[in-house]
Amino acid sequence: MGRSQETFSKKEREKKRAKKRQEKLAKKEERKANATGGSLDEMIAYVDVNGNIVDTPPDESEKEVIKAENIEIGVPKASERVNHLEKKGRLVFWNDEKGYGFIKDLSSENKYFVHQTECLEDIKVHDKVVFELEKGPKGMSAVRVKLSTGG
Repeated sequence: MGRSQETFSKKEREKKRAKKRQEKLAKKEERKANATGGSLDEMIAYVDVNGNIVDTPPDESEKEVIKAENIEIGVPKASERVNHLEKKGRLVFWNDEKGYGFIKDLSSENKYFVHQTECLEDIKVHDKVVFELEKGPKGMSAVRVKLSTGG
């Protein structure tokens, strides 16, 4: 006759597994018995204008109506100009090797990227320039850049 394949340690492991299954089942039953389970209205949360989660629904009178045709998705085409007014600035950086630089707007102190293809004249660092703005793929860019004639 052959020996039994079940050893003492195998029996002990099987007992532990069975005990864990029983404990898990008991916990599951306890959770079911103690569950308060509310209605759908009690579970709903709302987001206020500041992005905080609240229990009360938003006030309908403060609702802002947005037309779908006014929503712009994606990057606008390069031909769409944002501001057709000429701005005055000073070229604060220029890389001759790569052909780009940055113009600092004299009125707002903002810096705008400029590429050599958008320059109508040759410009150097510290030159006063006149330019227009266009929305590019990474933000606002200076276009139609030329030397300023006035002081």
